[in-house]
Amino acid sequence: MGKRERAKNRCPECLMSAPLCLCAERPTIATTTSVMIVMHHREVKMPTNTGRLAHQCLSNSTLVLRGLKDEPARIDLTGATGAPLLLHPTDDAVALDEGFTARVAPPYRLIVPDGSWRQASKMGHREEALRDVLRVKLTAGAPTRYRLRRETKPEGLATLEAIARALGVLESPAVEDALLAVFDLMVERTLRSRGTP
Repeated sequence: MGKRERAKNRCPECLMSAPLCLCAERPTIATTTSVMIVMHHREVKMPTNTGRLAHQCLSNSTLVLRGLKDEPARIDLTGATGAPLLLHPTDDAVALDEGFTARVAPPYRLIVPDGSWRQASKMGHREEALRDVLRVKLTAGAPTRYRLRRETKPEGLATLEAIARALGVLESPAVEDALLAVFDLMVERTLRSRGTP
């Protein structure tokens, strides 16, 4: 089956081939924390992208594209409710640990770069609206369960995994578990379609 035929067989929502579609199993998760996923434009058509899946699961989320020629990303934080937090593991980033919610009062607006490590690492500096936003980072945890793309950093996570772990701190472990369950399902079905156990 050629590339064009495979594209025709994809679900328009989750972009997975019709037999592997996740839409019926995808939860709708309500959170107090609003999540803005800033996706590099090259990720839009990739069925292995997990930022889109996180957005589809989280009712209080938005998806913004960046990197398009002559079209700046529409990152508007004016009038937004909640302390803006940029999930960006720089040296000066504040750890999202158990004491974070006591130090920085809710509600929150979590901004998450979505793309390759190289694409995501540049976003905080290149997007003017994000230059003064508080950087936060995840504490060390289990390695990624994402086996669909090669990970270049030992601490690297798929976008959905990073969002799930952050919301595990900012919201509840139940939110983290619900997101990771659909993530595991997506990974499992994609590997099965590739003939990989």
